[in-house]
Amino acid sequence: MKRTLRTVAVLTLAGVVISSCASLNKMKKMEKNIAYKVTPEVLEAKGGQVDVKIDATIPAKYFNKKGTLVATPVLKFQNGGEKAYEPKTFQGEKVQGNNEVVPYTTEKTVSYSGSVPFEEAMRVSGLYVKFVGSKGAKSVDYESRKIADGVIATATLVDNTPAAAIGADKFERITKEEQEAAIYYLINSAQIRTKEIKSGDIKALEKFIKDAKVAEDMELKNIQIQSYASPDGPMSLNEKLANNRENAADKFVKNNMKKNKVDEYKNLDFFKKYVVAEDWEGFKKAMEESNIRDKELILRVLAMHSDPEVREREIKNISSAFSTIADQILPKLRRSKFVVNAERIGKSDEEIRDLAKSNPAELNVEELLYAATLFDNNGDKLAIYETAMKQFPSDWRGFNDAGMILFEMGKIEQAKANFQKADQMAANNKVIKNNLGAVELKNGNVKEAEVLFGAATGVGNEVNYNKGIVAIMKGDYKAAVDYFGKCNCENAALANLLAGNNSEAAKKLSENKSDSALAAYLKAVVAARNNDTNAVLSNLKAACAKDAAMKQLAATDLEFAKLFDNADFKAIVK
Repeated sequence: MKRTLRTVAVLTLAGVVISSCASLNKMKKMEKNIAYKVTPEVLEAKGGQVDVKIDATIPAKYFNKKGTLVATPVLKFQNGGEKAYEPKTFQGEKVQGNNEVVPYTTEKTVSYSGSVPFEEAMRVSGLYVKFVGSKGAKSVDYESRKIADGVIATATLVDNTPAAAIGADKFERITKEEQEAAIYYLINSAQIRTKEIKSGDIKALEKFIKDAKVAEDMELKNIQIQSYASPDGPMSLNEKLANNRENAADKFVKNNMKKNKVDEYKNLDFFKKYVVAEDWEGFKKAMEESNIRDKELILRVLAMHSDPEVREREIKNISSAFSTIADQILPKLRRSKFVVNAERIGKSDEEIRDLAKSNPAELNVEELLYAATLFDNNGDKLAIYETAMKQFPSDWRGFNDAGMILFEMGKIEQAKANFQKADQMAANNKVIKNNLGAVELKNGNVKEAEVLFGAATGVGNEVNYNKGIVAIMKGDYKAAVDYFGKCNCENAALANLLAGNNSEAAKKLSENKSDSALAAYLKAVVAARNNDTNAVLSNLKAACAKDAAMKQLAATDLEFAKLFDNADFKAIVK
């Protein structure tokens, strides 16, 4: 009897196992009936990741009520490698668990989203789904099923050559210089007194005019003569006084110039005359700067009344202050002011170039920094900036600009050392922050670069260009388009391509003057998206001729998938 029971138990267990296997094998066999929709249809590298969304429609009477299915999307590479996404588990109606339930009697669409880091090998790959079905203790591996082609990696074409910014010189070939002086008159008088002529300011003015006339690097431009009367007394008298003072001042300065053989006195247009009958603006300014009693009351009068007579009357009514005003303020307003304007002409470009090479000590810091911009060769530029570092060791621009040249020469670590020295001298300088960010970006430290570029906001085109590169790397193509703006560079064209603005990308490439391999390659991509085979082939041919590495890239680039069997395409990329 015991033996019989044992036999029955064994047979029952075997039946269960057989039933389980049969159920799993049925699901395996029917897996081909599952319909897949992959978004995007061809996977794309974006922000350093390959994202995928899979919608799988599972037919009715497919999913065993007691079964479990583990689905794993996998990218299989042509070279034999693979990269698996995170798996997802589904279960039948009678399974005890927390996974998504798939009913037996009705159709159901399930969704999956995942992401994996991009690898170069993914360019030639396929997206497969691996299944492992289980029921109880029994499991069955399904054959992998391909549901999409590999990965478009157009975003990886970004040219990671960030722009370093110069610490600009302030050189001005022509600089404006001026000399001021004034003569003061007694009340109700336009007579220029001897003591005024002999004042230090007038003597300095006379010397400035004489020196400017004989100096080879200076040119007199004009003399302004501004004559005033104080705001007391009748307006008619003050107008007459101001004009008389103007005439006296004009005659004085012309006679002085004639005596010193400054011929400009003959040119009437050389003199700019300005007459103010009652100098209320001067009065207000003098009051503001004074400590006179009732100052605030007087300033209120000026603010309340614009009529000169009313102002004068109200101020005179403040008898406690008016005597002080008459003694301290009004005499300073009875004047003629001279302003001599001249221009100093600096060294010529040729002189600066020669001195930068032969005797840089003769140049000031602005001239020396400017000198570097007159050379095309980076070696010459670097030598001048290094001279600036030695001659003007406290000026951050020499270190920064030398770093900029080193960066352009590909000497990244040397450039970084110079930028760091500049940063120590001028903390929080936006130009330097941009350049330190450029170093980090070149070294692949995108997050660090982004922070530094943020601190450099406002520097100009350089930092916006660099932010555009970062935006492409992060997959924010709209932001990249905005950062690049009107730039017709390759990266700007790429940003528009990635954002779906094919026509704008084409326009930028047509206006691009670099004649680079990348520009030609991007033109080929635009043509491929427009189904223009001839343009694809001609531009690819040009790109590969400029850079042989483009051949291998194009041969596996899914942007050109429609031409993989084209004989002319094959000939170009072989």
